[in-house]
Parts: sequence; structure tokens; C-alpha cells
Amino acid sequence: MVERCCLAVVRVLVLQAAWALSGGQVRYSVPEEAKAGTVVGRLAQDLGLEAGEAEARRLRLVAPGRRASVEVSGASGALLVSSRLDREELCGKSAPCALRLEVLLERPLRVFHVQLEVTDINDNAPVFPAARRNLSIAEFTTLPGSRFPLEGASDADIGANAELTYTLSPSEHFSLEVKSKDENKISVFLVLTKSLDRETVPVHRLVLTASDGGRPSLTGTMELLISVLDANDNAPQFNQSVYKVQVPENTTPGTVFFQLTATDNDEGINQEIYYSFSNAVSAKIQDLFKIDEKTGEIRTAGELDFEESQSYDLEIEARDKGTPPLSGHCSVEVKVLDKNDNAPEVWVTSLSVPVPEDASLGTVVALLSVSDRDSGENGRVRCWVWPASPFGLEATFAGSYSLVLREALDRERVSEYEVEVRAEDGGAPALRASRGLRVPVSDVNDNAPSFAQAVYTVLARENNAAGAELARLWARDPDEAANGRVSYSVWDGGVGVGVGGGAAGSSSSGVGWRPASSYVSVDAESGRLWALQPLDYEELQVLQFEVRAVDAGEPPLSGNATVQLFVLDENDNAPALLPAAGSAAEAGGAAAAEAAVALAGAGSESGTLWAWAAWGAPAGQVVAKIRAVDADSGYNAWLRYELWEPRGKGPFRVGLYSGEVSTARALDEADGPRQRLLIVVRDHGEPARSATATLSVSLLEAAEAALAAGSSSSSSSLSAVSRSAAGVELGAGAASAATNVWLVVAICAVSSLFLLAVVLYGASRWAPRAAVLSGPGPTTLVCASEVGSWSYSQRHSRSLCVADGAAKSDLMVFSPNFPPPPPAPAAKDTQPEPSALLDTVSATAFIPLSDDFYQP
Repeated sequence: MVERCCLAVVRVLVLQAAWALSGGQVRYSVPEEAKAGTVVGRLAQDLGLEAGEAEARRLRLVAPGRRASVEVSGASGALLVSSRLDREELCGKSAPCALRLEVLLERPLRVFHVQLEVTDINDNAPVFPAARRNLSIAEFTTLPGSRFPLEGASDADIGANAELTYTLSPSEHFSLEVKSKDENKISVFLVLTKSLDRETVPVHRLVLTASDGGRPSLTGTMELLISVLDANDNAPQFNQSVYKVQVPENTTPGTVFFQLTATDNDEGINQEIYYSFSNAVSAKIQDLFKIDEKTGEIRTAGELDFEESQSYDLEIEARDKGTPPLSGHCSVEVKVLDKNDNAPEVWVTSLSVPVPEDASLGTVVALLSVSDRDSGENGRVRCWVWPASPFGLEATFAGSYSLVLREALDRERVSEYEVEVRAEDGGAPALRASRGLRVPVSDVNDNAPSFAQAVYTVLARENNAAGAELARLWARDPDEAANGRVSYSVWDGGVGVGVGGGAAGSSSSGVGWRPASSYVSVDAESGRLWALQPLDYEELQVLQFEVRAVDAGEPPLSGNATVQLFVLDENDNAPALLPAAGSAAEAGGAAAAEAAVALAGAGSESGTLWAWAAWGAPAGQVVAKIRAVDADSGYNAWLRYELWEPRGKGPFRVGLYSGEVSTARALDEADGPRQRLLIVVRDHGEPARSATATLSVSLLEAAEAALAAGSSSSSSSLSAVSRSAAGVELGAGAASAATNVWLVVAICAVSSLFLLAVVLYGASRWAPRAAVLSGPGPTTLVCASEVGSWSYSQRHSRSLCVADGAAKSDLMVFSPNFPPPPPAPAAKDTQPEPSALLDTVSATAFIPLSDDFYQP
């Protein structure tokens, strides 16, 4: 920014370069302190030279007699600043400051005169001849209006930059007077406006400031140090004979409290006065007071105590140095003022602690004594207790107080009080004193143990190790020592919920009542809850009991908390296959294949399940259904079925979650007479558990398969009717189907030809679609449809669905909480309709549902 300003100034101040009519002179102007390289003017152009002619003719600058601060650029022919330009160095105070330069030009040789004017900038501050000026002025004798000349400041600049103005720092004794002798000289005077007093201000320090007229203005300062000279022109004479002075007690030693002034009209040495105590003043008083022999100042030398002496008489003598010496006398009566210099004192004469928290109101805790050495208002004391507390003060007699209990105590809220008894006198300012008391509160057993929660929920996994820590209970008793020492115990009367939803140990479980202490135990000191035996989710799901906490106080107090122990299921039960309960067959009017399924009972050899399928059965034909149950719950009981053998692209497949075994493709004679399937049933637990089932599927001709299906269906229906507790009311279509089956059986016994015709008729009309293997046991919900299967296990309830077909009635089967009965021998029955019963359970109630139940 500064460079731009300088360049602008150069451009504005460049004088018009032209040939002077007399001598051909060029004039330029440049401010001082211009930076090197600043263009002063286009010299070649102003001399009338063409471009390039300045360098060709060797245009150069000649500065005779002095160092040149400018130069000519050979390339451009411009006049440039080559070094620092200082107007004050070049011209001093001369104005204007013009440099005469000669410019040479060859071929032909010519000489040109260039005049360079260096203009002034405000780069010099005013300067005084000395930084300090010392003056001595006598007190009183120097009258107001006296003038004292001062040296003015100088400024190396010229013009407005050197025009100086003067100011004096504020003073009530002096002022400044400035006079101009001529245009170049200014006289500065210091004028006394008020008489000086050396005893008041012995030295005056003033600052004289000179400011120039530049922009911005620069300043210079000079310090004026004025010493006041003492003069005593009066004989020793006091203005009064008796002086009365009041001095507060405990005034700091060395404090001047009074000054005697004696006057002497003489001059010279006769005016010098010395002050002293007369011989009548005792040495003890002289130890308490001192007088300045020159100034007459009386000051304290010791500590004054109102309680020792209330007044002092001082005889003073003033003597000059004349011959003979003259003296004057006066008396100074010093009255000592009482001061509140004694704080109250608080003493504890008796203290009875600790205080029981059940102490009655009005109990005396401490006796105190309060006193103050001062008298009057300074000795009147008031007392109080701080901070606000259950304690208060009661005055017994003068200066004695009792600290008594005014509010009920609670150790659990505040176990100890820091009481401060404060006392304050009536002085100004008031003095205070305090005495701290520590009042502990002793405990009584007034708080029962309390648990953090009224009910604790504890989660424990089954099959835990005996002695495993289940949780930690904690009861808080705010009392201390034995009153706060808590012991824990399990309170008899716990209730457990078993797998059937009833209380653990109820008659339905077959086991007698068992207290909670047989399952868990609690540590009497720490409150840790331990398991006494491994927990079994299948036996016990929820155990609810109470834990009691009792303190050791007298009398003991107790508190209870309810604990709800939830046993979490672990995958500790493998899937179990259900025994066969019967068989079923379905026939479709347009079906081209026949199949029949029969499951072996509990007495089947090696637990192998048997099923029949007809050659030519289409893909997707259900030939059997594997049923299994898992005693666990949730994901641990969610089963999936996998075909383990044969692997690869076999003729059969198994539903992942339904367990239905169906044909993967159409069956033909190349598949052989029998297929052995190894099916693995797995749960979703971690780690997963599994069971295997072997299914032997016999591949028969359509007629043989129909005969096997008919006999199996008759046996299944008869067995179901014999085991039914409530019976099922069949419609007209169902009764007709049963009659047809019995006719087929009778005709088969009379003639094989007739039997063959009936089998062919049945194969074409009632082709079986699905067969469900089921039996009594834990809950299984099985639903089969054309789009897939889904299976879910839930204890002690069962819901069954048949395959989709024509309008029919579906059944929901609910089984009670009893173990499954052994399988009964199958009885023959006829079931010609597709809505045949697929599953039966002993002592089960059947509820027929309307066709609209499954409508969307």
C-alpha cells in the first residue's frame, strides 16, 4: 500500500518536463525516502529522443561534486531513484531542495541540465535539546505569575511538517506560555500559577510535549523535574498555645497524627527551626511519641492502648538557630479514642457426644462461655449457631449459653454435624469469633433392610452345574455396625411352574411338593444366589420364591424381595420319531397312479416304516409322512427333514419341514421293486441334534397297490373308530363309502375275478394322494398343501390338515396332558371318500370345522 501511495505521489508531483527556453533545462520532483527503482521521469522522451536512441547515443548522468542518488536507465532512458534520498541530508533546512544534474548525450556530444527537486515528507519527529530539564523554585517566596524560560524543540523537516505546537501535562501549579519572536523563532515559558509548598509536594514532575504539523503528526517530549526550595522567614511562634488531638488506639507505630508549625520572621539561618519535647515530658511518654525536629511532625512510636491510658499531655518547644537561639512553646493534649480491637472469645466448658439419633428435644449437648474485653457497645456480644442445624443456643445467665437439640435427628440422613457457634460484638466495625463443635450422632436400629428391587428376574440355563452362581442380591440397611449388618436366607414357600403350566411338584407331575430351598440357596453374608442342583427346563420352567434380609440389630428388622427364576431351554433333547398310528389313502377321479402307505407299529422290525407306491405314479405324489417330536421348545424343537440315502437324483424326496415323502419323478420298473430311504430329522438347536428313520417303499402294480391301500384304509378307519372317545358323525357320502369298501372285501373273498374288477374300478376312481403317519405324543401341528408343508411343535395341543381337494370338513385334534397310550391293533374299515380321517389319538375330542374355515 505504501509503494502504491509513493508511486501515486511521484506521478502527481512530476513536473512538466519541457525544454526551458533559456538553457534547455528539464525539471523533475520526487519525494524523499522514495524507494530505489522509483521512476522520476521519462528523461529520453522529455529530451526529444526517439525509441532506442538513448541507448545508442549513450545517454548518461553526471552529478558533479556529490554522490548521485538517481541514475538513467540505459534501455528505457528513464530517470530512476538508485539509492536513499534524504532531503535533510541533502539540503538541511533549505527550501526548496533542488539538485542540479548534467546529462551527456554523444554523437554529437550534447549537455543537458536537469533540476531534481526533493520534496519533504514528515519523517522527523520534534527533538528537544535534552530529555530532562531540572528547575528549582523556592516555596512561598516565588510569586504566582513568575516565568521560567524553556528550550524549544527542533524539527529537521520544513514547512508545515516543522510547525511545532507545545502542550504541558495537567498541573494546578504551572501553565505554559508560547510566544513567537519572529517567523522562525518561538519562545516557551513555564509560568507559576499557584504558590508552592515544599511540605505538600516537594517535587513536581511535568511533561512538555511538542507536536509538528505533519499528517500524521509526530511528537517529542521533555520531562520537567521541579524541586521546591524551603524558606523559613519567621521566628518560632505557634499560632495557639494548646492543641487538642484525638488518636485511635492501636494506631500503627510511625503514623503521623499531628504536625506543629512554628513561624519565624527572620531570614537565613535564623529561620531554621528545630522541634523537640520539653524537659517536663517523661521518658515513658517519649517512648510512645516522636517529634520530627525539622518538620514538627508528631508520630506514634509505640502502641497506644485505651485500656491502659486514655490521654497524654505533650509539652513542645520550637527553637531556631539564631544567636542567641529563640524558642516558642505549646502544649499538645492527645486523647486516645477507644477502638473495637478485642474480638469476642468463645469457650466450650462441657461437651456431651455422641448424641443418640432418638434423643428427645431439649437435650443439652454442650455448655459454652462467651466474653469480650471491650466495654460498652464494643463489649456487647450476641451469639448464634451456623449453619442452620437441629441445634440452638439458649442463654442461661450473662455470658453463658447451652447448646440444645431443637429438631429430631436422623443418623442415616446426617451422621455428623459440624456446628459453629459464632459471636459478634456491637462495635463498628463489628468483630467476630467462632468455635467449631463436632457433634457425631450415634445409631439406633430404626431402618429395616430394603432391596433395590421388589421383584428380581433371574435367567438361568438348564443343565447348569450344581453350585453355579445365578445372581447376587443386595439389600441396603442405612444403619451402621450390627444394626446395618444384613444376613440373607431363602424363605420357604416358593412356587415353581413346570412344563404343564402348573406349580412344580403338583399332583399332575407325579412328584410331591418341593420347597424352593431344594433348588436354590443364598449366601447369608454376600447375598449370592446359588443353584443346589442342575435345572431341567422340561421339569421346571419358572421358580418363584422370596429372599429375606434380616439385620443384627435389637430388635432385628427384616425385608423381603421376590425372585422369579426363569429356566432357559437348552438343546438337550434329540428329535424322537412317533410310532405309527394308522394309514390313509386318497383317490382322485382322474388320477393315473395308485399308492398306499402303511406304517409299521411299535413292534415293527428294527423300527422300519413301510409304504407302497404304484409304478407310474406322477412326480409330486405323496407316498408317506415321517412324524417326529422334540421335547425342547422354540428353535430347539423346530424340526427339518433331510433325505440322507439314497443321495443324488433318486425317485423320492422329502419335505424340508413337513416330512412328507413324495415322488421326485414318475416311477417306472427301472426303479426296482423296493426302495430303502434313510431320512434324518434335525432340530435347529446349537449344536443341532438328530434322529434317523428308515422307510421301505415297495413298488407294486396299480392293482396290488390298490388292494394294499384298501386293506390298510379299512384297518386304519376301524382302529380310529374304536379309539375315539366322542365319535364322529359322518355324512351320507361317508356312510356310502364305508358300505362300498365292505362290499369290495366280501366280493374279494368269493371270487378273485370280482375282486380284480373292484380293484381296477377303485384304482381308476380313488387314486390315493397323501398318507400321513401320526401317532400320539407331544404336540405337532402338521399342514400339507400343494405348495409345500410347514411343521411346528407345541406341547399338548395338535392341529391336523388334509391335502387340498374338493369341499370337505377339516379336523382339529386336541390331546390332553397324558402320556401317549400304546398302539391298538388296527381294525378294518372302508373309506371310499377323499375326506377320510388321517390321524387318531386315544381319548381325543374331534371338532369338525365347516368348509368356510379355510376360505380367504
